[in-house]
Amino acid sequence: MEDESIVYLYLQRSQQAILETKKKYGAYCRVIARNILSNYSDIEECENDTYLAAWNTIPPNIPRKFSVFLGRITRNIALDKHGYNTAKKRNSEFEVILAELEECIASIHTVEAEYEAGEIANYINKFLYTIDVQSRNIFIKRYWYSDSIAELSRQFDMSSSKVKSILFRTRNKLRFYLEKEGVNI
Repeated sequence: MEDESIVYLYLQRSQQAILETKKKYGAYCRVIARNILSNYSDIEECENDTYLAAWNTIPPNIPRKFSVFLGRITRNIALDKHGYNTAKKRNSEFEVILAELEECIASIHTVEAEYEAGEIANYINKFLYTIDVQSRNIFIKRYWYSDSIAELSRQFDMSSSKVKSILFRTRNKLRFYLEKEGVNI
């Protein structure tokens, strides 16, 4: 079923919308959650919470790109769950991903910092369009979708050291770009 038809089902408040969403995007949502969370029941809960959030959000909102809309919801729910779980246990792969970006992006602890984070997000989006497509895709898959180095190596048909090198160079370019834009790192 096409995305527009699924969104239409949400607008009509048809429960079929959730079934169609699960059928088309269930695996996609689980991958995003699995890259952040390590517990199967947490991943399953995150997926189900995504469907509920979509149900509660459409209407009044109508997503422009349904897959991105679901991905963002899933990621935010998984990050919230990760934050809740970190007091108890750690997902070392996701901790590594966060540590890699720490040197580029400041921590958010105040309202002012949250506003600055929004500005930084705009600068990062602009930066991503200044780099080559392959580096951009690797960066996004690593830091948005939380794909592992091994998964990126397989997807892009290159060695893990090449992927790490691209990510390292891209982070350095990002840091330089943000400093040039006057962002305090």
